[in-house]
Amino acid sequence: VFARRRVRRDPDAQGKGRHFLLGAGDFVLHWFLWAIGPLERALLRARATPDHLNAAGLVAGLASGVLIGLGHLEAGGGMIALAGVCDVLDGRLARARGVASPYGVFIDSTLDRFVETFAFLGFAAYYRHQPLAALVVTAGLGGSLLVSYAQARGETVGVSGSGGLMQRAERMVLTALGCLLDPSLSAALGWSEGSLLLGVLCLVAAGSLGTAVHRTVWIARQLRR
Repeated sequence: VFARRRVRRDPDAQGKGRHFLLGAGDFVLHWFLWAIGPLERALLRARATPDHLNAAGLVAGLASGVLIGLGHLEAGGGMIALAGVCDVLDGRLARARGVASPYGVFIDSTLDRFVETFAFLGFAAYYRHQPLAALVVTAGLGGSLLVSYAQARGETVGVSGSGGLMQRAERMVLTALGCLLDPSLSAALGWSEGSLLLGVLCLVAAGSLGTAVHRTVWIARQLRR
C-alpha cells in the first residue's frame, strides 16, 4: 500500500536514512513512520504526553532485560521493539503539541541509554555461562555508549558528529530481530539456541565500536581545522 500510494515525505525521516544499514534507510524510515501514523494520531487524541511515552519506553526497556535474562528471547525482542516505537513517538508528540524543549531532548537521550543498558544486561545474564559471548555483550554495550558519548561530547564543543553505520536505530532493529528470530531460525538450522543472536551481537559490537571510532576521528579532524 505504502509503495503504491503518493505518501507525503515525512520531514522527520528526510535525509536521516543515508547511514541506515544496507542503504535502505530512507525508504524504511518513511515506511515505518507511515505505519505508526494511526497509533500516533490515536495518542494525540488521547492526550498522551511525551513523558508518558518516555515512561512507557523505559518500562519496556527494563522488561526486555528481565525477559531476555530469563531466556524469553522472543518476548524480550518484542519489548525492545516497543521501546523503539515509544522513542520515536515521544519526539513526534512533542513537536505535534508544540512542547519540544531542551528538557525533552535531555530526558529522551538519557532514557535511551538506560533502555539500551537494560537490554544488554539481559544479554549478559542470558550468556552468563559463556565467557566469550559475555565478552561480546560487554563490547556491544561499551560500543553503544561510546557512540552516544562521542556525539554528545562533540556537540558540547560545537561539532555535530552523528554519522556512522551502527547508530541507535540499527542497534535496536538488529537486537530486536535477533531476539525475535533466534529461537525458530537457530532450531531450523540445527544450532543451539542463542547462536543466531550471538552472531547479531557480534555485528552490533563491531559496528558500534567502528562507529564510535569514526565519530571520534571525524570530530577531532573538524576541531583541528
